[in-house]
Amino acid sequence: MSVRVLIVDDSATMRSLIAAALRRDPEIEVLGAVNDPLEAREAIKQLNPDVITLDVEMPKMNGLEFLEKIMRLRPTPVVMVSTLTQAGAETTLAALELGAVDCVAKPAGGITAAEAFADLAEKVKAAARSNVRPFAGPVTPHAQHADYRAGEAILAIGSSTGGVEALMTILSAFPANCPPTVITQHMPAVFTASFAARLNRVCAAQVEEARDGARLAPGRIYLAPGGETHLEVGSKTAPMCRLTQADPVNGHRPSVDVLFESIARLGRPAMGVILTGMGKDGAKGLLTLRAAGAHTLGQDEASCVVYGMPRVAFEIGAVEKQVSLPRMAGAILNLCAAEPQRSA
Repeated sequence: MSVRVLIVDDSATMRSLIAAALRRDPEIEVLGAVNDPLEAREAIKQLNPDVITLDVEMPKMNGLEFLEKIMRLRPTPVVMVSTLTQAGAETTLAALELGAVDCVAKPAGGITAAEAFADLAEKVKAAARSNVRPFAGPVTPHAQHADYRAGEAILAIGSSTGGVEALMTILSAFPANCPPTVITQHMPAVFTASFAARLNRVCAAQVEEARDGARLAPGRIYLAPGGETHLEVGSKTAPMCRLTQADPVNGHRPSVDVLFESIARLGRPAMGVILTGMGKDGAKGLLTLRAAGAHTLGQDEASCVVYGMPRVAFEIGAVEKQVSLPRMAGAILNLCAAEPQRSA
């Protein structure tokens, strides 16, 4: 059964390019392409699409305003189509917080439409299988663990599709002295600095984009830069971030497997967490971590936007316990604490 898609973009050229990219996949049916949210509202009522591709900046109604209305009134999988600019990154991240499943960048700066939209069809098909929920309101800081006492464990988190919402939910509940944390989230290069800044605004701990040589310490959270490097953790005298330019792994750079496996090599107390995402990146690395003696958690199917990475990890025995997103922060802190409390 084909995935039925509605394209919403104010540029006739862009509508044509998106439609052409999607029609190359025999499993996708393009129902139509409309100019603005007002036309889209009527088309959604009439056509009932499985997935919507949505431009960020449009006339008559901002794409974010329209997305919020969709997610409140008629939750539907949405893939945002964004410009590769700082403003475009900020808006796209806001869209992912509102409940958009994924994003793709428009062709620009020498990037052809074929290159820009190479994985659009796969993202649309993944979106059609995703678990979208009504928008529940913006994430606000709500650190609930003021009595937390940091242990020695390094925390590593891997996520992909749906990870923006998941990471904001988890990290906003962390205390200021949370475990030293490193994160690989699959995300275009231009987005990661903006995402780190957004996380920093809702977290009691300090969040920043990882820098080569940055030392891990309680209360510090490092997000892998998107694009050309992997994030690893190395150690001479103390654990620190290492950015390496090795080949992509599982089609990704940065790769969750690379991060997890680097921590397993340290021989230090550690914990690995795999969250919502498409594909299998991180599953093998999490298994390596568990074999090295680390605690490992996976997000459960019911709370995942896409139960891909956690499913593969669970099926190969890499996951010690599956936990729902609302309970994940407490479960992580309990296992990383110097004096664990009763299990969450």
